[in-house]
Amino acid sequence: MPNLPDVVLWSIPAFVLLTVLEMVSYRLHPDEDAAGYAAKDAATSISMGLGSLVFDLLWKIPILAVYTAVYELTPARVPVLWWTVLLMLLAQDFFYYWSHRGHHVIRILWACHVVHHSSRKFNLTTALRQPWTTWTVWPFYLPLIACGVHPAALAFCSSANLVYQFWVHTERIGKLPRPFEFVLNTPSHHRVHHASQGGYLDRNFGGILIVWDRMFGTFVAETERPVYGLTKNIDTYNPLRVATHEYVAIARDLRAARSWRERAGRVFRGPGWQPQPSKAAAAPERVA
Repeated sequence: MPNLPDVVLWSIPAFVLLTVLEMVSYRLHPDEDAAGYAAKDAATSISMGLGSLVFDLLWKIPILAVYTAVYELTPARVPVLWWTVLLMLLAQDFFYYWSHRGHHVIRILWACHVVHHSSRKFNLTTALRQPWTTWTVWPFYLPLIACGVHPAALAFCSSANLVYQFWVHTERIGKLPRPFEFVLNTPSHHRVHHASQGGYLDRNFGGILIVWDRMFGTFVAETERPVYGLTKNIDTYNPLRVATHEYVAIARDLRAARSWRERAGRVFRGPGWQPQPSKAAAAPERVA
């Protein structure tokens, strides 16, 4: 098994230091237009992050079993060398883009990812607001395992991607020089991703690189100031409700559904999908 460092563990001191510095910066140089910090919101984000560490350990057991089985069955093997790790990071970022995009356009996947978008603030603690149901992510990376990437190497690349995205959750950094903005996911690009305005919805899915969004037509540059949160905010700081509210909404819609087609739509169509009214219901009532 490859001996690779635990990137997230090594990054925790930097997470804490940068978060404190950002908090202090708002005290010393407040910005009335920025979302800034709120104590209850930050506490919820940190609680979600700590909870995700616990639940991720549970989900990793069956996921690792599947990955290991696929890895043992495939004849391909990718050696862990400095240049292959760079290629694996690139490939993981590509599949992250599709996983992230899928978690925005398929409601049962959105039920997991919506947690990360539930804050109306945008600061470094928002990066810690992670879901507790990440069992929906693993299928997107099966092609990498089938191509011979060791599960431990994939875990390293995924951790590196997650650590990179920590710093893009801030309003304290404006736009960077054009070469960086063209290639990398930056705070400016990620502010767009967390915005709830119509023109910004479902845009800028990249993890480390923004080039995937440019290639596949999902890129939007930051112009107007974003309004953060959901199109329908949940108005709660309870971590359990934050983690489960969309699953509860799906269950409620399934109970009210009138057909199996509608039930399938409520689960597998987009988060805002609504069934078309029946022709009988839509037809105007005749006057005798």
